[in-house]
Amino acid sequence: MSIHPIMQKLAAKLQRTDLPDFKAGDTIRVQVKIKEGEKERLQAFEGMVIALSHGPQASFTVRKMSFGQGVERIFPFNSKVVDKIEKVRSYEVRRSKLFYLRGLRGKAARLREVARSV
Repeated sequence: MSIHPIMQKLAAKLQRTDLPDFKAGDTIRVQVKIKEGEKERLQAFEGMVIALSHGPQASFTVRKMSFGQGVERIFPFNSKVVDKIEKVRSYEVRRSKLFYLRGLRGKAARLREVARSV
C-alpha cells in the first residue's frame, strides 16, 4: 500500500512551474503546438477560463467565440501541446465554474473587469 506516496512524489516532480497563476474568469492566451506533417508551429487560442480541475491530472477549460459560435477546449496543465500561457485580463467572478456563460450572448455575457494595480 505504499504506492500512493510514490505516485504523489512523481506527480509533484512532473508539475510544470512555468505557467502563470490564473483562475476562472480570467482571459488567457494559450500557445498550442500544432504539428502539420514534418513542421510544427504555434497557434494561439484566446478565451475565458470557465473551469479548473485539480489533482494529478489537472486541467482547465477555455471558451471563446469564433464567428458567433462558442468553442471550448480542455487543456491538461502538464501537456506538452501547451507551449505558453499568457494572462490577458482578469475579471471579478463569484463562482469557480462559469458554465452559465454558455447560454449567454452579447452584453449579457460580459463580466466586470478587476482594476489592475501597477
